[in-house]
Amino acid sequence: MKTIGVIGGSGLYKLDGLREIESIGIETPWGYPSDDLVVGKLGDTKMVFLPRHGRGHHIIPSEINYRANIYALKKLGVDFIISVSAVGSMKEEIAPGHIVVPNQFYDNTKNRVSTFFGDGLVAHVSMADPVCPVLSDNLYEASIKLGATVHKGGVYICIEGPQFSSRAESFIYRKWGVDVIGMTNMPEAKLAREAEICYATLALSSDYDCWRDGHDDVSVEDILEILEKNSELSKEVIREVVQIIDENRNCICSKALQSAILTSKDSISDAVREKLDPLIRDYI
Repeated sequence: MKTIGVIGGSGLYKLDGLREIESIGIETPWGYPSDDLVVGKLGDTKMVFLPRHGRGHHIIPSEINYRANIYALKKLGVDFIISVSAVGSMKEEIAPGHIVVPNQFYDNTKNRVSTFFGDGLVAHVSMADPVCPVLSDNLYEASIKLGATVHKGGVYICIEGPQFSSRAESFIYRKWGVDVIGMTNMPEAKLAREAEICYATLALSSDYDCWRDGHDDVSVEDILEILEKNSELSKEVIREVVQIIDENRNCICSKALQSAILTSKDSISDAVREKLDPLIRDYI
């Protein structure tokens, strides 16, 4: 049975329609995830839901325990992660309320640990194509089927936050050619790749950042209104995409570590082996 994880962003704090629900608290080598993980079934598919900001939205982007979140999802057997994310639009054609399924990331964060490795174990996974192409296609197909306005591909720039961009920053990012801006998908995508989990983003445009003349600067009040609409749309897309995803993973994600570990087996300590066992057991 395929197991699909959903990381809920701003506005998405629960999944509707789950049955056989169980709430699971998991302690990882890096502490606890953002919240207990909700496990259940949507039709015949096993689902695992995690609100990245915690229930009640009490964790800022820089304080999210990204390693604990991805590790916990891996321990529960998650093969696919749908990252639901509120974003600002950096392109005129991406209006608030539109969906973007980005295929690239630019990591502009400053204070986040972005790997499981270290402490005597070296691995270098490829991030040339940081999003699972198959899962991205599935999200795009599901969005089209629902009649949503969806943009396929594009660059998501991840900033540290929690402040929104200055106007100068917004103009510079536009010149760089990015499509949407957010605060949470890095290092999430990097860690998912290290964990060999297929990862794709359902980015929900909530505003035009602060670059667009004639459009009010970003405000929490305005965002909250459109987040509610986007939340319902994301739930519909998830219900639809669950029926499309093929459990047979023929993509780069499922074997990301196969040639990535450089450290000889004899040099890896028992403590590191135990800590990273869910990730490395097939190779060490």
